[in-house]
Amino acid sequence: MHIRIIKPDTTLFEGQATLIQLPGTGGLFEIMENHAPIISSLAEGTIRVQTAEAEEKLFDIKAGVVKGQQNDILVLVQ
Repeated sequence: MHIRIIKPDTTLFEGQATLIQLPGTGGLFEIMENHAPIISSLAEGTIRVQTAEAEEKLFDIKAGVVKGQQNDILVLVQ
């Protein structure tokens, strides 16, 4: 799936991944390939991305939102 993690002034990550773990306001949750459409608010915490090359990338955020559909995930963060 294609993931973009964007801050107001920069792109933190853009690329293919097999999994993204996000700090939702109700707790941690994961999105994998072919996930149902989703929109969620995000709390302060760490985003974990498992890239297509099996690398793990971590991004600390203060808050944000995520929108995902048809294996295209957009994460807007502070």
